[in-house]
Amino acid sequence: MRNRLICIALTLLVFFSAAVTAAEKQKNVLFIISDDLNNMLGCYGVSTVKTPNLDRLAARGVRFDKAYCAFPLCGPSRNSMLTGLYPNSTGILANSQIFRQTIPDRLSLPQMFRQQGYLAGRIGKLYHYNVPNSIGTDGHDDSASWELELNPAGVDRTEEHPRIESLVPNQFGGTLSWYASPHSDQHHTDAKLAADAEWVLERCAGREARPFFLAVGFFRPHTPYVAPKVPWFDLYDQSAMPVVDGVEEDLKDLPAAATASQKKEQLTMTIEQKQKARQAYYASISFMDAQVGRIVDALEALGLADDTVIVFTSDHGYHLGEHGLWQKMSLFEESSRVPLLIVAPGYQRGVASAAPVSHVDLFPTLAELCNIQAPDGLQGQSLVPMLKDVSQPGRGWALTQVTRGNARGKGARTRTNGISEDGGFFGYSLRTTRWRYTEWAGGDEGRELYDHEADPAEQTNLAEVPEFRETVAELSAVMTEAVRTTYPASGQTPKVQQGLWAPVFVDP
Repeated sequence: MRNRLICIALTLLVFFSAAVTAAEKQKNVLFIISDDLNNMLGCYGVSTVKTPNLDRLAARGVRFDKAYCAFPLCGPSRNSMLTGLYPNSTGILANSQIFRQTIPDRLSLPQMFRQQGYLAGRIGKLYHYNVPNSIGTDGHDDSASWELELNPAGVDRTEEHPRIESLVPNQFGGTLSWYASPHSDQHHTDAKLAADAEWVLERCAGREARPFFLAVGFFRPHTPYVAPKVPWFDLYDQSAMPVVDGVEEDLKDLPAAATASQKKEQLTMTIEQKQKARQAYYASISFMDAQVGRIVDALEALGLADDTVIVFTSDHGYHLGEHGLWQKMSLFEESSRVPLLIVAPGYQRGVASAAPVSHVDLFPTLAELCNIQAPDGLQGQSLVPMLKDVSQPGRGWALTQVTRGNARGKGARTRTNGISEDGGFFGYSLRTTRWRYTEWAGGDEGRELYDHEADPAEQTNLAEVPEFRETVAELSAVMTEAVRTTYPASGQTPKVQQGLWAPVFVDP
């Protein structure tokens, strides 16, 4: 009997040790996303914007220098990223919508982790919110994705609206607006998000705790650009803020659709207003960066860093006057490109990948990193080969699309030239290692071609230059095939709901 008890005890000890080893191998995920953030970060070579915490994060992992959103607007981009599908497959081409309205049975990224036993938690904005008015609520969230949702609201939402300066009085979310707040960090929403993240991580630090997928969605630097005056606005001299010039010359070779996202109030901005907006945008970035640092510091202090994959990105890029544009919804580099940092324990550190990659690649990447079987039908590639070796080229391109006109109505159909029956149309932009090639309505509304080796600011449109005719033809063929991959493999379209776009790809 004594020997049997000893054997049982030893068996249980071995089993417990094996269980702990298995648990230790199950990686956590810390998924951090900023709102309306372009690549103006120190780690991307922009030394004028102070982002020491993101720079430190980049030094710990892989920086993707050519990462792009699928659609440069919050709602479509976030739905695409969190389902691993392009907008033509989610059916979401506008804000204030959620993929459950169009593809209700689809598994989201956090839902996949939740079904595998992870604690799936959301703090702040992951799907779409009407910023700033939805702050403190669930917004247009997907309840099936999470078992924990936290929605703090700071003084930037609860007290300061009457004092915000805006190009259009009393309009903040979609209009350039800013405010240097007298309140210190801890009173603001993003700082409260960081505090909530610290609280959650403390409860995930025990040996018996489940693995976690914790998503933190910061609101800054989305308009209104609100941040504490001290120290963040004071970091930047308003009078020294650069103003984009040469716009009239730049616009001469552009099709009208390229700059159709411009808003009329932006046309009459004074130099002082442009400098104020840029100063406030920079201040909001630095404030958000400090909150990222708090979360990463907590992860390290709690002993979780060695078992946690960290992703940092933004939902899309952002204009600050380039091509005469501000904000988003263009297919230029500033609007389509996003920061993307991935820190994966055991993989490369402090290196950069130059391969074009997309938000849709994050779903299969995180599934592979965490040894989880991804659902069928994902449209992205895993970035794990690039995390192992940044010289890996991947698919070789990234695709971004946008709508123009009324191309989002119920029952609208898209022909191969990208024009819908209600008169709206698509623009698609293909980004390769060297080129950006854009077609508006399949070329009927214009084309653009930029050589990033010679023209990284995309100032000279080469699409109609005879010597580049062959390049245009080659890239157009690649784009046509790439666009086909954005639709469901079965040919089925998303379920039509009132007010939602139902794209149909029809051969000519």
